[in-house]
Amino acid sequence: MYSTKSGLVIAFHGCDQRVCDLVLNGKTKLIPSQNEYDWLGSGIYFWENNLKRAWQFARELKNLPRSNGHNINHLVVLGAVIDLGECLDLMDSEQLEVVKEIYIKLEISSQNMGIQLPSNKKGKNSQDLLLRNLDCLVLESLHSRRLPLSYDSVRGVFWEGEELYHNAGFKEKNHIQICIRNPNCIKGYFLPRELDTDYKRV
Repeated sequence: MYSTKSGLVIAFHGCDQRVCDLVLNGKTKLIPSQNEYDWLGSGIYFWENNLKRAWQFARELKNLPRSNGHNINHLVVLGAVIDLGECLDLMDSEQLEVVKEIYIKLEISSQNMGIQLPSNKKGKNSQDLLLRNLDCLVLESLHSRRLPLSYDSVRGVFWEGEELYHNAGFKEKNHIQICIRNPNCIKGYFLPRELDTDYKRV
């Protein structure tokens, strides 16, 4: 009853300038990510209320070899106004229980069939579990079991990076990420503007 998120959220997506221009002019759409390691499953990924983290990640992506599948020549960050719709919120206790139940069913099924579930793995030169093959499988299984009433979006918090300071419970790259499965959740796009320092921040 209380799991539906009310209101709109602001989120950001890094991409190439050419793609950004086409999206803003309504001539193309952002393509959903469908990697087996996508930690929130298949969909269009956004950084919730975190323009700086969107820029950081986009720069990291641009610096990767082209063989990794990206195609960024001139980097920009695109803003979006999003209604999460029916959201699988991985910060909601009841919904986390549902995800856990799906994992248990998958585990029993895999044991009965004599196959091994994939595992989450650390990224290259990272201590964080960046390659989320197991999580992706669990969430995609959850979505498939709910058809045709699949979730519109998935939202999760990701603890990432180095400790903010010695023995801290915070990390440098902590963020909330949104995975949009239903593109109708995206109400509009915009180019982020600079803060006008002549006025107070609101």
